[in-house]
Amino acid sequence: MADCLFCAIVAGDIPATKVYEDEHVVAFNDLNPQAPTHVLVVPREHFVDLADLGRDPAAAGGFVAGIRGFAAQAGLTDFRTVFNTGAGVGQSVFHVHAHVLAGRSFDWPPG
Repeated sequence: MADCLFCAIVAGDIPATKVYEDEHVVAFNDLNPQAPTHVLVVPREHFVDLADLGRDPAAAGGFVAGIRGFAAQAGLTDFRTVFNTGAGVGQSVFHVHAHVLAGRSFDWPPG
């Protein structure tokens, strides 16, 4: 999508500190980290949010496999994965992405 920040990062048009890539996803460090490890994992294909991604089971599976691939490469056994779907809950870039957070304790419930 022409005006999507994450599509531009995936394409290499905007620099980011990429920490993992495979055929399905690109993962890069969050600019405003909330934990020692805070990475955004985005599918290479544009989907607006998690609900939109759910319409394509193959793409959804590749996305989850990409999250697993990043976690394995980073040596993470304990991590939190957060999805925001919609502006009302904090989604600010409308390209589905997972926040993968690790390296500290997390409370429950979140927020």
